[in-house]
Order: sequence, then C-alpha cells, then structure tokens
Amino acid sequence: MGDSVEKKAVLTQADLAEGWRQCGLGKGHAVIVHASLSRLGYVVGGAETLIRSLLEVVGEEGTVLMPSQTWRNLDPAAGVHWEAPAESWPVIRAHWPAYDKDITPAVGMGAAAEMLRKWPGARRSDHPARSFAAVGRYAEELTEGHDLSNIFGDGSPLERLYRRSGYVFLIGVGHDKNTSLHLAETRARFPSKRYSEESSAMWINGKREWVTYTTQAVDDSDFLRLGEEYERETGLTARRIGGADVRLLEQRPLVDWATAWMERHRS
Repeated sequence: MGDSVEKKAVLTQADLAEGWRQCGLGKGHAVIVHASLSRLGYVVGGAETLIRSLLEVVGEEGTVLMPSQTWRNLDPAAGVHWEAPAESWPVIRAHWPAYDKDITPAVGMGAAAEMLRKWPGARRSDHPARSFAAVGRYAEELTEGHDLSNIFGDGSPLERLYRRSGYVFLIGVGHDKNTSLHLAETRARFPSKRYSEESSAMWINGKREWVTYTTQAVDDSDFLRLGEEYERETGLTARRIGGADVRLLEQRPLVDWATAWMERHRS
C-alpha cells in the first residue's frame, strides 16, 4: 500500500529567503505581506523564521507591513460576537477592553502577523479595529495617523504604502486576503457604495470610551475574480514555495487597475 499522507516540505530561513528573492522581493522594498504559514509546509522555527526571512531579504532599508486587525472590538450587532446572546450586548459594549496597540492581540490574522506586531522595533497603527503593524525603515511613516473613518483609504497604512510605491506579497493566500484591494474600493466610484457606523472601545485621555465613527462598508466578494483577471491581463504567475503559491505584485499598478475594474463591474 502506498503512503496516503502527503509529505510536507521542510523549509529553513535560508530556503524561504531564497524563495522570496526568486519571486522578486529585494533590498529596500516596502511590502505588505499576507501569509499562511501552514500552506508553506513545515517551517523550521515557524512564524519567527518566516518574519526573519522577510526582514533578511528587504534589509535595513526595507519595511515589512502586515494587518494586525482587532475586529472583535466592534459592536456586537455587527455579528463579531456570535457566541454571545443578544441580551449580553450591553455588557460587551460597556466592558470590552479598550484597544491598546502594545497589548491587544491581532484576531484571525495568522501567526506571522501576530509575531510581527510583537517584533522589536515594531510600530502599530492606532485604529481600534483595523490596525496594521510594520517593522523597518518606514514603519513609523506607514502606521502613523491612521484615521478612524479612513480605515483603508487616504492616510491609511495601505495608502501610505501606495505613496511609497510598495509591494503586495501573497504567501499561500489568494486575492480574497489582499487588503490593498480595499484601497481601490475607497477610490472607485460605483452606485452601491455605502457607509456605515462602527463602534469600538478606545482610550480617550486615559479613559475607556465606546466610540462610534462612520466608515465605508467594504465588500471583498469579487476580489478573487478581480485578482484572476488582473493576473491574466498582466501575465503574472505564481511561484511554488513549499506547498504554497506565492505572488509578488507592485501595489500601485494593482490598485489603479482594480479601481477602474470596480467602476466597470460594480453596480
């Protein structure tokens, strides 16, 4: 009988760094990374090794950015506390811990993103639900001044990366995880665009407050289709590293193309 268990690739920091270089990542790049560690295979040293490999390749002049969102710090009416009965919502609103960028863990962003936000010298943006963390030369510049209402738009870490002519690195994930497409979403004009009120617990002058703010409602339901069409049009092909498909894209051309695509296809 054959072995029915698929063998995972075993990858070291050197293996990953060489793979990233083959994808086109290099010294001085400012890059937003979305990664699935498990897709790669068995990474010796796990998330720490993944972060070390990225920082090795971009060097001291480069910057690695990742989402470090805390989306459970939102109103329970939004569905983020599905395990809690509706009668407990007032208690959640009154007692959910206020966002503390040095302490509050990222939610559902993966082990690598959580590792990056705790990395020595890391900077994290102040948004209580949609923060980003960065390490490297432009970490402060990318994460400062993250406005409550412009989660993914002007002045956000995504838009600051756009100004820096940065890159998007998808490691074992698809365009449905590509947050830079939300920047395009804020720029595109389409009839169904709408705004909603969100609320989060924050520290205001040393006091915990439940703050309500208006922001654009986002929709990633067409991101996979958009990404597939972009790759066909540009001839982009994924590289295989371990068990993961890996894609490196220039962020600015992607966002500009996606903005026009949304204006053509979204009703």
